[in-house]
Amino acid sequence: MTEPFARPTALAHVRVTVTDIHRSKAFYQQLLGTEPAIDFSDQVDEPGVREDRERFYGGAVFRLGDQVFGLRPVAPAGQTFDPDSVGLDHVSFVVGSVDELHAAAARLDAAGVEHGEVTDLGDAGMVILSVQDPDDINLELAALKG
Repeated sequence: MTEPFARPTALAHVRVTVTDIHRSKAFYQQLLGTEPAIDFSDQVDEPGVREDRERFYGGAVFRLGDQVFGLRPVAPAGQTFDPDSVGLDHVSFVVGSVDELHAAAARLDAAGVEHGEVTDLGDAGMVILSVQDPDDINLELAALKG
């Protein structure tokens, strides 16, 4: 192997593109159980905001421990996620235990949100629960085993 270009020690952040910031922000607030740490969604319809990096393009940013997850509202209305295209396949969020996955599944059921089964991935060392966001982006909640 040749010399690596860099030696990252962690993933700094992930930001996904969404069609409706208000719908997506509400979904992720409920999914993640936290308010955005940075939120410019109230300015999304102001001139120039969707091109303004300093106002996070009219989006929102959630802090999850040392990780950051953001929403960027620049996708055209009606466009949906395609996991078979080049780019993002899914985003996975770590939870504390398999019991938390089962509790999340029950809360998703109560809210009428479709989701997959709690699934043990065996040798991958995790148990997951899959769910789609409002733009059909593939998400997982994952509990790491032992």
